Amino acid sequence: MTPLGYSPSAATPRGAWDAPVADRPVDATVTVPGSKSLTNRELVLAAIADGPGTLHAPLHSDDSARMVDALRALGVAIEEIDTGSPFGPDLLVTPPSSFRGESEIDCGQAGTVMRFVAPLAGLARGDVHVTAHESALHRPMGAMIHALRAVGVDIDDGGHWALPFSVRGHGHVRGGEVEIDASQSSQFVSGLLLAAPRFDVGLHLRHVGSRLPSIPHIDMTVESLAHRAVHVERPAPGEWIVPAGPVRAKDVHIEPDLSNASPFLAAAMVTGGSVTMSGWPLHSTQPGALLVDILAEMGARVSRRGGALTVAAGDDGILGVELDLSAAGELAPTLFGLAAFADGPTTLHGIGHIRGHETDRIAALVGNFRSLGGEAHELDDGIRIVPRPLRGGVWRAHHDHRMATTGALIGLRVPGVQIDDIGTTAKTLPQFAGLWHAMLGTAADVRG
Repeated sequence: MTPLGYSPSAATPRGAWDAPVADRPVDATVTVPGSKSLTNRELVLAAIADGPGTLHAPLHSDDSARMVDALRALGVAIEEIDTGSPFGPDLLVTPPSSFRGESEIDCGQAGTVMRFVAPLAGLARGDVHVTAHESALHRPMGAMIHALRAVGVDIDDGGHWALPFSVRGHGHVRGGEVEIDASQSSQFVSGLLLAAPRFDVGLHLRHVGSRLPSIPHIDMTVESLAHRAVHVERPAPGEWIVPAGPVRAKDVHIEPDLSNASPFLAAAMVTGGSVTMSGWPLHSTQPGALLVDILAEMGARVSRRGGALTVAAGDDGILGVELDLSAAGELAPTLFGLAAFADGPTTLHGIGHIRGHETDRIAALVGNFRSLGGEAHELDDGIRIVPRPLRGGVWRAHHDHRMATTGALIGLRVPGVQIDDIGTTAKTLPQFAGLWHAMLGTAADVRG
């Protein structure tokens, strides 16, 4: 078994990338950097805490860099502390006495930045202009804008209910009772809950829409607040009460990103081999924790030992299944890639909300798969995949990191798959291509 590591210089550049084919079963141990979801939540909480705190082993990626830049624009001091880790420095976060206005925040493609920072901008003194990369301006923000106005945040969006917009900060946010339809993104709920302790009267939030997606991410937010002595009441499903009060400063250790681990674990099943993921937490609110049960249902042999998770191909290969992924839509692209090689059709449902991510993930997965000769069908709330022989061709990333990693997974078994821009993986895992090649024992080939 080959243990994998990398140096900071191994970050994946932009450009076309020939997905390597596995010429033998994978046998490797892999380590991935910190969770993007936890890193960006803890950055926000550290920024509103009652004193300085350090984030140990945070993720360093495009999304986390956008969050750091956004908080610095609001006056938060964030200092890098070199620990010698190949995944980058720790971060010492010192909250300001008051948030600074007269600034601009570019969210890039980061949904967590646009949804988590907008409430903080209301606490600033002065205008804060919030924008994003042109490929992310379509991402849903209307429900968030409506809710922020309901708690007293002054927002000028030109009547478009979308980015870009300006928050006219008055140094405080009233808070109070508000209803929100968060069926498009659980990040609406998390963004409000994270900032709520700093609202004048706290927050009483009710979700009034249809199905609430990615509930584990909301659980993650509530647990992160609890670790900082903010007790969130949950009187009923889809209802949260956050009291106004201090957020305790803490030193926090960030878990590895379990969703970023998913393509590597899936590679064990696709190649008939075994992959061990080091540092797998015993308990986690990350949606990626659900992989333990999902991969077993799809035919893998899954075991834990000494803080590591091992996934090995089962005797019966990859099984076609029906999965409700409403709690873990971010896993859908990887599971789609697995289903391409299953023994029968697979249906993924409960994922209609992933149409509003970096791209319409349902349409992008189906379109890419069909371009390789595959059969897949868009459903109202999901995808149906019918395995059939595939051919090589261009797999389009659509500015979406999870599209790129799914193409890499399929390329393990299909010669001639080329990802048009592997650099999109920098959003949450800048070292993806290097780690992927190291897992296979091959040399990287990225062309600009």
